[in-house]
Amino acid sequence: MNATTMGYGMRARERMPFAWDSVIVGLSAALLLVGLVMVTSASMSVAAKDLGDPFYFLERQLLFGLCGVAAAWVLTRVPSEVWEKHSLVLLLFGLALLMMVLIPGLGAKINGARRWLRFGPMNFQVSELAKVLVLSWICSYCVRKREELATTFAGLLKPVGVLGVAGVLLLAEPDFGASTVLFATGFAVLFVAGARLRYVIALVLAVAATFAVLALTSAYRLKRLTVFLHPWDDPYNGGFQLTQSLIAIGRGGWFGVGLGSSIQKLFYLPEAHTDFVFAVLAEELGLVGVIAVIGLFVALVWRAFQISRMAQRAGLNFQSYVALAFGMWVGLQASVNIGVNMGVLPTKGLTLPLLSYGRSSLIVSLAWLGVLLRIHHEVKCSSRSAVMRIPGGAR
Repeated sequence: MNATTMGYGMRARERMPFAWDSVIVGLSAALLLVGLVMVTSASMSVAAKDLGDPFYFLERQLLFGLCGVAAAWVLTRVPSEVWEKHSLVLLLFGLALLMMVLIPGLGAKINGARRWLRFGPMNFQVSELAKVLVLSWICSYCVRKREELATTFAGLLKPVGVLGVAGVLLLAEPDFGASTVLFATGFAVLFVAGARLRYVIALVLAVAATFAVLALTSAYRLKRLTVFLHPWDDPYNGGFQLTQSLIAIGRGGWFGVGLGSSIQKLFYLPEAHTDFVFAVLAEELGLVGVIAVIGLFVALVWRAFQISRMAQRAGLNFQSYVALAFGMWVGLQASVNIGVNMGVLPTKGLTLPLLSYGRSSLIVSLAWLGVLLRIHHEVKCSSRSAVMRIPGGAR
């Protein structure tokens, strides 16, 4: 696509009414609403005791949700070609953020981890934004170097090297969970873009082996692993959080104990409104509520994949890979968070997208949804343009 064609296409799309995807908007709104309700329910007791305001976390979740919606609206107005054109600059900016957070005095250290940059009274978790910027470059690379990626091992090794740099910086924070999700999403995009299966498998095994060595040679990661395997051996110390989460899920039964009636959120389950909000949801809404929420996530991921397929058919390869990356990221992070809550996976410190209390995660997730809505608009506009170019297509 040359500059003239790109410019004409951008102007044509801007003249057309914005094509909102009601499915994405509806699913996102439903997850946000459930998140607001569950964050409020899970945090009221702690907020009233520690902060004197039972609605402290609700007010902030609502505020950051509105900020995220505003960011999403702004990004629906930004042509995706802009992201593709400036992907290298965005990549360097993302890596710079990951390096800045490691500098004492710049990065805020909380609970032994240095993951946040402080902006006045607010801390921003840079890994949330950096993951998006790194994946945007990966998607751009898949378009620019598609033949090299599909035919040579070196073509795959280059983007994996970038993922490796980002992964090392994330592990230095440390943020093992974010690094794992980034690698998994990146490999998925590279494979769909045409990388040879045997090369992908070889590198996946190498990365998995590296992560295994890191987990087994790090004292705190090894402790998390052993506690995850046998939480009831130490239910009042290392296994306390997981055992309380399992108790909450077990109490929920089929239909739950009722909204607001959770016992585990009353100073038993740590981080009940953030990483473990799913356990409170399971306790209060039961299996029926759990299936409904999981269904919303599955539908959101499936719709992202549909938009990716639509973009690919329209010849919008970069947009197709970005939509795919979004769907993979949402599905993986939601699966990891739910798996941690259920004791299927070791504790990772990853939020449940759109549901958990979290400033950076919520704003970035909603902003990325804005990019997805923009891709849907461009796909629809491309389809309309194709129809109008066909004799008799315009009526």
